[in-house]
Amino acid sequence: MILESPRPVTLIGGAPVARADLDAALALAPVVAAADGGADTALQFGLMPQAVWGDFDSISDRARAAIPPGNLHPVAEQDSTDFEKCLSRLRTPFVVALGFAGGRHDHFLSALGVIARRVGPPCLLVAGEDVITRAPARLALDLAPGTRVSLFPMGAATGRSQGLRWPIDGLAFAPDGRSGTSNQATGPVTLACEGPMLLILPRAELATLARAL
Repeated sequence: MILESPRPVTLIGGAPVARADLDAALALAPVVAAADGGADTALQFGLMPQAVWGDFDSISDRARAAIPPGNLHPVAEQDSTDFEKCLSRLRTPFVVALGFAGGRHDHFLSALGVIARRVGPPCLLVAGEDVITRAPARLALDLAPGTRVSLFPMGAATGRSQGLRWPIDGLAFAPDGRSGTSNQATGPVTLACEGPMLLILPRAELATLARAL
């Protein structure tokens, strides 16, 4: 089942979710969906997910009973993670993902790989103090001077920049080579990236990043 929504979607996973992060996500993405056990988290916050996907190895019996059967969509195949199952079935302007970090590191790293491969709509992954997305081909960000801007390649990547303290023009990035950790904005930033590059900003810039997409 595909969930089509003209409004952005907040996708909730099974790792811990902070109320403040959820409120910030819902302000930007008011439609709620969940990955497997994330359905329990949604219900705990008084939210009814419009769709739940996954292999259903962690969703509780209580959640199954509380959620309308038409909103539950088990996916049996094991060639993809629950996060990928969800993103590949969403048609929406963008997704804000919560509850996919802070638990198991293998799950978190897998989620970063899914984002790097551009599965589904643009995804903003809230992870601790950060918000992470794959840098599009071109992006303009209205950032204050001193704002942390980190770039991490998930494959061979290059780019150009304006408004960074340390410009990236002409640099070759790779996971086993150069990365762009802890750069800083000198004001508004323009990025042009080629290749799978993750952009990591402070969690406070979630709305700024959403507007830029």
